[in-house]
Amino acid sequence: MSMIQTPTATRLLLILWACIFFLAGLSPGSLAQTQAKKIRMGIPSTNVSFLPMFVAHHKGFYREEGIDLELILVAANLASTAVLTGDIDYNAAVTGVIGAAVRGRPMKVLIFTVDRPLLFLISKKEIKEPRQLRGKKVAGSSPGGSATLLAHQALRHFGLEPGRDVSVLPAGGAAAARFAALESGVVDASLLSVPENIIAMEKGYNELIFLGDVVQFPQNGFGASEKKIRESPDEILKMIRATLRGLQFIWDKNNHEAVLDILMKQWRVNDRKMAGEMLRHLMRVLTRDAYVKPESVQVLIDLQRENAKVTKLVTVSEVFDYSFLDKARKELGLAR
Repeated sequence: MSMIQTPTATRLLLILWACIFFLAGLSPGSLAQTQAKKIRMGIPSTNVSFLPMFVAHHKGFYREEGIDLELILVAANLASTAVLTGDIDYNAAVTGVIGAAVRGRPMKVLIFTVDRPLLFLISKKEIKEPRQLRGKKVAGSSPGGSATLLAHQALRHFGLEPGRDVSVLPAGGAAAARFAALESGVVDASLLSVPENIIAMEKGYNELIFLGDVVQFPQNGFGASEKKIRESPDEILKMIRATLRGLQFIWDKNNHEAVLDILMKQWRVNDRKMAGEMLRHLMRVLTRDAYVKPESVQVLIDLQRENAKVTKLVTVSEVFDYSFLDKARKELGLAR
């Protein structure tokens, strides 16, 4: 992730307010929750892999904790800056949190909800296997963003060096933009998430790789500044507890139809079969109780170190605070 110049507080606020989205279904009830504490979280995209948070909202789990959660669509690195200045409370782009932490910025991840990337390398119809990408162009996300890092890892897995054998072009954080780049012919393959991968396959494009089979490191969740962790421990525990309840609700088979209803409402999906496919893909990567292997977290840390050209070794304990998650698990009967 490339460094950005920190804007002034006023400018940053203007930028944030300019990109605020009360994502579908999040705003109507919040104005009435006068007793709930307004919490602002930066989210890098509307990807379905953020479903646990949306389920926790729609089921009222955050509200029951006294939290009025507002999600703000904002780039991962800008969100980290905003967290450090106090303009927002949490950053849901954990790659952005870790990217900041490896550079020595006082931030830590607090929870992961996905243990593998929900991304697919989708190619033009004439490209049948990854090695045929030699000399081609692939759409990633922003420099240092998740899709870009994953594209690099996937290409290297098949003996292709990014920048030399394959060009990885920045195409923004949204999968829709990367799909548009593929359809326009600007690139030969693209990193797509759900449901863009499903739509692409229906149009005859090829799935070359499910990234979760090639690269295993956690994604999604949220992190905060160390100042926030010190000063608002009760709030952090409530945020994690509500999010864990969202995960539990999704995994309970008795809630399958209710989860589909939430997914269809939140992402405005009219086709229940499509919603079912989206959920099926998500279940491949969703954590059951936010547990991820420390070695998987270390892979993500090392990728961010490599991207930032940080030579100093950084350990999991330096970027991830497990204490609140452990306490929430115990309270919910999920203790390991």
